[in-house]
Amino acid sequence: MSASKSPPSMTGTAAMPGGGCESSPIALSTPPGRSIVVGLIGAGIQASRTPAMHEREAVHHGLRYVYRLIDLDRLGLPASALDELVLAAERLGFAGLNITHPCKQAAARLVDALSPDAEAIGAINTIVFEDGHRIGHNTDCSGFAESFRCELPEVPRERVVLLGAGGAGSAVGHALLKVGAGSIAVFDTARGKATALARQLEDRHGRGRATAVEDLRPLLRTADGLVNTTPVGMAKYPGMPVAADLLRPELWVADIVYFPIHTELLRCAKQRGCHIMTGAGMATLQAAHAFRLFTGLDSNPERMRRHFDIAGIEPTG
Repeated sequence: MSASKSPPSMTGTAAMPGGGCESSPIALSTPPGRSIVVGLIGAGIQASRTPAMHEREAVHHGLRYVYRLIDLDRLGLPASALDELVLAAERLGFAGLNITHPCKQAAARLVDALSPDAEAIGAINTIVFEDGHRIGHNTDCSGFAESFRCELPEVPRERVVLLGAGGAGSAVGHALLKVGAGSIAVFDTARGKATALARQLEDRHGRGRATAVEDLRPLLRTADGLVNTTPVGMAKYPGMPVAADLLRPELWVADIVYFPIHTELLRCAKQRGCHIMTGAGMATLQAAHAFRLFTGLDSNPERMRRHFDIAGIEPTG
């Protein structure tokens, strides 16, 4: 965070639709017809449907809107290039950036101010460039919470297992506790990350609400739900994050990966009789919230979900 800038006040924020997480500030209103350029920084993102959702929603608002993919893999760049890429986008006049794996936590250190949710989560997926300042937001939290309420409203949630303690895992962990999860068992192959996230969740939501774990097998025998926030299951990282024999019909299973929509984990869970939730709802809702931040205009989540579905059947070239 630059010490030379005085970040704008984060008070007077407007609530995001659904109330899944705490409200995030809305960017200054953008006059219809103005040209807007935004982008997504991440690795292995060529299959992302986010550009289509944003650009088609912008058409309904009369905006000239360009959404660029800044793919670290395609560019041959390491994640450590993030600060240079953010600076370049800022200097080129981008309105903002979305941030995805593996850069969400690192990006939080590159902004001048954080929304309340982003500060609590310690990771961001959206940067708004506003009046010479960088404002960091997290729309993953509100997106997951709203999607969960819509798609799995009646499932038990006393004991939930969370796979992954990165930026997405942190956002989803906070969202799960906000939608009524009794306790969360956090698993990550990097034990230290799981411990840090469990401590963060307890600091925010109360003692006993989260714990770091090393052995999934006994937990999944009695857990109500399982959420995958790791990249395992993406086209770039095929496979399953847990063994198939750990899935039982009483368990609901959610996966935030959305390319492909039906990951191997979800296909297997459905075959075994589990209720499932794909990453489509979260992807659509976080995009709708980010569009509002970039433009100051109300997005239409239902319309953006149609854009999302259409993007999934169109040829990608």
